[in-house]
Amino acid sequence: MMDGVEQLSAEEAGAFSAGTLATIACCLCGTAIPPNPSNMCASCLRAQVDITEGIPKALAIYYCRNCGRYLQPPKAWIAADLESPELLTLCIKRLKGLSRVKLVDAGFRWTEPHSRRIHVRLTIQKEVFARTILQQEFIVEYTVQYQQCDACKRDAAKIAAWQAVVQARQKVDHKRTFYYLEQLLLKHGTHQDALGIKETGDGIDFYFANRSHAVKLLAFLGDVVPLRHKSSEHLVTHDTHSNSYNYKYSFSAEIAPVCRDDLVVLPPKLSASMGGIGPLVLVSRVSSAMSLVDPTAVQTTDLPAAAFWKTPFSPLMTSRQLTEYTVLDVETTGETSGKFAAAEVTVARSSDLGVNDSTVLVRSHLGHVLHIGDLVSGYDISNAVYNDSLLTGHKASFELPDVVLVRKTYPRRNRARGRKWRLARMAVEMADDDARVARGGAGARDPATRDAEEREGFLQDLEQDAELRAHVNLYRADGATGGEGADGGAEETAMTDADVPAGAGGDADEEDDDEYPEVPIEELLDALDLSKGRDAEGVEGEGDGAEEGAGTAGQ
Repeated sequence: MMDGVEQLSAEEAGAFSAGTLATIACCLCGTAIPPNPSNMCASCLRAQVDITEGIPKALAIYYCRNCGRYLQPPKAWIAADLESPELLTLCIKRLKGLSRVKLVDAGFRWTEPHSRRIHVRLTIQKEVFARTILQQEFIVEYTVQYQQCDACKRDAAKIAAWQAVVQARQKVDHKRTFYYLEQLLLKHGTHQDALGIKETGDGIDFYFANRSHAVKLLAFLGDVVPLRHKSSEHLVTHDTHSNSYNYKYSFSAEIAPVCRDDLVVLPPKLSASMGGIGPLVLVSRVSSAMSLVDPTAVQTTDLPAAAFWKTPFSPLMTSRQLTEYTVLDVETTGETSGKFAAAEVTVARSSDLGVNDSTVLVRSHLGHVLHIGDLVSGYDISNAVYNDSLLTGHKASFELPDVVLVRKTYPRRNRARGRKWRLARMAVEMADDDARVARGGAGARDPATRDAEEREGFLQDLEQDAELRAHVNLYRADGATGGEGADGGAEETAMTDADVPAGAGGDADEEDDDEYPEVPIEELLDALDLSKGRDAEGVEGEGDGAEEGAGTAGQ
């Protein structure tokens, strides 16, 4: 003993300095182990506690042999090679219970490619006792089962196996309504159940495998446009032994032939029932109801779809008859109604400037946006040809004004190449040229040129109208390309500059107008990702890719 401390032997001192710890016996098997809170060795601990409990060891994943993609529930189909990171991610996401443990490592264990088995090796950790973490490795077996994806089903069906069809029609000489409907359908995904979509002369046909899908689309259309419909059914087969019937259902949906910016004369009874507004009014917005504004009295009202179909009417003049005017003077009167303000506006036809001194004094509802020097679109009623029968029944004192101003406009430019945003497109089987020419009427221009100009007009409407953009998904142009996607289905494709010819929309001058409204960058979504047939938000494409999409234009 030295100073009360026991003298250690040389061997004991070496063991102490090397950090040798005391051991204990495992409470179950008696094996010498370092002390731990469970007092059990690793083998006994694994035997007593299974941290993989609740994690399935066998699952099924679905594979489409036609397009080589795997199902990622609930609806997405992704392309992945064997033993690829994408397939590993898909397999791990299918496992339930991993949130309760810590995933340390994951990888594939080799299997025969033709075995239809995928083995994934997982290493997980979990704290089983206080300061006792158990790590365990196990294998999950995935059985690959064959299932045809929706896109391949539609390809195989070739629209011949449809059970229900929705035939949307609008008796107008343009496709503005259908351009707008296209964007609404893409935004809400209502078209995803369609076997195929086919354009006709004055509308679009949607084919479905189930009647319920057609009814769902019909209900959606009724919520966004003034619509009336009727249905019919055709008996295809009848089994007398089992008393079973097979029908094909047709739904004819007629959209009101009145669009945004149309000039209408309300029937006398309808005008009286709406508080005496008009009867000459402008259509400022069309949804499930029509928003009307009296440009002279600066009054606004909404016309429900049911009231329109009870007393239907046609427009006196449409947006194809708009004339460009230049504002020479503006004097507001102080009267307002909603966003509109009354003003006395002096205008002259832009084509008459420098030719004659003809001017017109107009009372307009656009006092809140017009300034001296602005361009404005309006109807030149004094020189127009219209249907006089639409005025039948009104008092003899009712006279049409010489000019009705509709909306502020901007100098014509080809803005397609400088546009920093794009729209998604639906893949539609295009109508033949004869039907497209018939829609344009006698003396119509080339259908492709007319469609491109109409679409460019719709894009400019989106740029100028923030309320209209609020219902449409706009995507950043970076990385957006048109064309067919990878899944071979009805692809949602991005709009490209090739969709608009160099001369579309007016002069080829591409100089920017400082006053021309720009789409704020915060309103744009991420660019479309077409590499796997879906956009940046994971919306999957639908059917064969196409160069042209079904049109829908801003109402």
